[in-house]
Amino acid sequence: MLFACTKSILRKKMIEKGEKLMVGVVIVGAGQAGYQCAESLRLEGYGGAITLVGDEPLLPYQRPPLSKDYLLGKTDAERIQYRPKAFYEQSPVTLLLDTSAVAINADANSLALSNGQTLVYDALILATGARVRKLSIKGSELDGVCYLRTLKDVDDIGERLKSARHVMVIGAGFIGLEFAAVASMLGKSVQVLETMDRVMARVVEPELSNFFTQLHESHGVEIICNAQADELIGVGGHVSGVKTADGRLLQADLVVIGIGVVPNLELAEVAGLLCGNGIIVNEFGQTSIANIYACGDCASYQHPFVAQAIRLESVQNAGDQARAVAAKVAGKDKPYGAVPWFWSDQYDVKLQMAGLTLGCDAFIVRGDISSGSFSLMHFKQGRLRAVEAINQPRDYIVGRKLLEKDLSPTMGQAVDSSFNLKSLLTL
Repeated sequence: MLFACTKSILRKKMIEKGEKLMVGVVIVGAGQAGYQCAESLRLEGYGGAITLVGDEPLLPYQRPPLSKDYLLGKTDAERIQYRPKAFYEQSPVTLLLDTSAVAINADANSLALSNGQTLVYDALILATGARVRKLSIKGSELDGVCYLRTLKDVDDIGERLKSARHVMVIGAGFIGLEFAAVASMLGKSVQVLETMDRVMARVVEPELSNFFTQLHESHGVEIICNAQADELIGVGGHVSGVKTADGRLLQADLVVIGIGVVPNLELAEVAGLLCGNGIIVNEFGQTSIANIYACGDCASYQHPFVAQAIRLESVQNAGDQARAVAAKVAGKDKPYGAVPWFWSDQYDVKLQMAGLTLGCDAFIVRGDISSGSFSLMHFKQGRLRAVEAINQPRDYIVGRKLLEKDLSPTMGQAVDSSFNLKSLLTL
């Protein structure tokens, strides 16, 4: 370990001096996928140097708690770090923070950085993630108009929440509704503006949309669907309201926008990598250039679970894809094909999802929706393909295991709450 630490220290000093050197594996992006790549390379026995490049000045940290426990003060910045500073000082992982990748020279196997340095790599891993989709309307530059993506974003929102009275959330996806729940729990007057006819319309069935609408309304949140923000109104440079396309003026002294994300593809596109709705990769995370890999929110993969190219924005996908990439770089073939899973916490309700509803042709409700504890089970040609569980962890856990083993209840068994789904796992 001492030898490894000494090599790491010497390598860090060479990088700091701007010397051009072979650094083994370079990982661009220090989020979930980037951190997991670095960690998994070590676990897979990779003996070369590992350099992790992150554009934030902070140690790699978890993002999911930001819109929930972190804003509520249930956790802090130190506890959401993947590893403390001492870990990186004593490991073969060299961290370059507050640094961006500028350009890839695939012919020279080199990466130019924003600080003027150039790193030469054996393998390059792009874990560039995604950025928030901006709302381009008049007034969007006003003070008090915020986005929720990074720790810095959330710290800023947290400070503004202390004095805010009327909070407007634009976008009723997971992030928007999670934040709306937090703001409501902090005693704020909250409205949610959504262009579609129901909340979370892109990812869940109307039954779940109705459930979450009623949940938020029971906590005093006003959900306004089929409404589009047309202009943000301000007084003295600070936002004071939102004007909708149908002419309504809604009061707001804090506006948080959550209308999705855009994958960070520019670095890959300029380098000539094949891209679509993401950097196109195979089951090992390899791009169209064999020693360049991609994983996480920026990667598009022909997922065997749905037999088509998709780009998943989830912690599970980022972590599992990163493990497959690290294994391949370390000389081992461990193709990525994990069952996708997701979750969302809103108030005292936990939504847990496994599988993908894409292409499903039927679903059943298991349990009583009015009880607040039930599941939706989705089928394609009579086979279980996804589970969405509301405060029903048993259905979620068993459903996920069934999907992993490619086992399926009949629709009749699934809808019968007295039927023990776990019994199918012993067959």
